Amino acid sequence: MTEKELLAERFEAHRTHLRAVAYRMLGSLSEADDAVQEAWLRLSRSDTDGVENLGGWLTTVVGRVCLDMLRSRRSRGEEPLEARVPDPIVDSPDGIDPEHQALLADSVGLALLVVLETLAPAERLAFVLHDMFAVPFDEIAPMVGRTPAAARQLASRARRRVRGSVPAPDSDLTRQRQIVDAFLTAARGGDFDALVAVLHPDVVLRADTGAGAPQEVHGAAAVAGQALMFQRLSHFARPALVNGSMGIVTDVDGVPMAVMGFTIVDGKVRMIDILADAGRLRGLSL
Repeated sequence: MTEKELLAERFEAHRTHLRAVAYRMLGSLSEADDAVQEAWLRLSRSDTDGVENLGGWLTTVVGRVCLDMLRSRRSRGEEPLEARVPDPIVDSPDGIDPEHQALLADSVGLALLVVLETLAPAERLAFVLHDMFAVPFDEIAPMVGRTPAAARQLASRARRRVRGSVPAPDSDLTRQRQIVDAFLTAARGGDFDALVAVLHPDVVLRADTGAGAPQEVHGAAAVAGQALMFQRLSHFARPALVNGSMGIVTDVDGVPMAVMGFTIVDGKVRMIDILADAGRLRGLSL
């Protein structure tokens, strides 16, 4: 085995972890793959003889690459999109694909990723690397050009935003399935009262269609009204796991129309995140 082949083998051992870091940082599966590929290119051009912890070194490289990508989005006027719905990870309702397990560790639901989209790039980096991957602030600080204490403050601000915006969801998938099935039955039947019954009074619906600014709807009555507009397409909907929680995928004649992620709290639908951008849906494995 050549030296380059050995290096590639060592890199592949870390690929799944690196993709998980990049997905949390970028909310885009294709961009996450791009960031991981860039990390490989930088590794292949670097002298790593003195690197004792290759996984840590690669995590730092991916973090820097993702930070640059987030800043580039902002400079092009793509940030912030308050209700932008990131790429969902869709699985059969019977279980999660083993390849998705690492991407979805720590309950990385769509609702959490939506909030991460609203953070400043440096805040997102500090929160993701420290709170999700236990990277010390001493290592994060040079990446954001701050002191360790300032990096800690970035993560703290992000943590408060996340805790204030994303309620802890129910973990029982069987109960989640019952609630999603009830929602779908009510939508198909055009039953407004039944829809309101499964929705939390302060439910929030976010819909990203890719056409103009994403839409956000608040309150059970308003969200139920939106769901009734979904009545015709609801007959083409099927349950699925969306980022590890029960959700809905809608496709017509094999053409994906929407992916809906549900956040269920205390037996009520608290948040619904919908990706209905045809272009982005075509790039996902549904």
